[in-house]
Amino acid sequence: MVAVVGVLGTLLSALLTQRAADRSRRREQERAEEGVERSRQAQELRSCYVALNTAARQYLAVLTDQLHAMGRDEDRGAVRQRLNDARDQYREVYAEAQLQVPERVLELAEEFSHDLGAVYGMARRLDDGVPQGDDSLPAMRACIEALWARLRRMRGEMREELGAFGSNLGR
Repeated sequence: MVAVVGVLGTLLSALLTQRAADRSRRREQERAEEGVERSRQAQELRSCYVALNTAARQYLAVLTDQLHAMGRDEDRGAVRQRLNDARDQYREVYAEAQLQVPERVLELAEEFSHDLGAVYGMARRLDDGVPQGDDSLPAMRACIEALWARLRRMRGEMREELGAFGSNLGR
């Protein structure tokens, strides 16, 4: 009887040790997979931020070009087309960002996008010769300068958010 208990104890001990090792390997694999997933999500977020920042900068740059072209009273057809293209590109990138970025960055992006649209509207009204209310080239210039400052603030929030993932991500 003692020998049977001893043999069973030895067999159960080996079985329990094997099960514990299997559980430990599974936990380690799950942690590794979670790390890979976090890294993938961080990289996707970084790509989204880069696209949003690039599109916003291009849009603002073309708005500035439009402002200068109106001030010089030159043919604005090419600048107008570039402005429409930049606006379309920004809207596409912004729509994607709405589904990916965290709430605090999204709030800044929403405000920025709204004001960017208001400046676009002012530019179009001025360009078409039908200004409303406070529409003027100096007002447009002031709005564009304010948007550049807000873009810097938004970019800072994006960088801070990327830092929350605990990775450098190429900075």
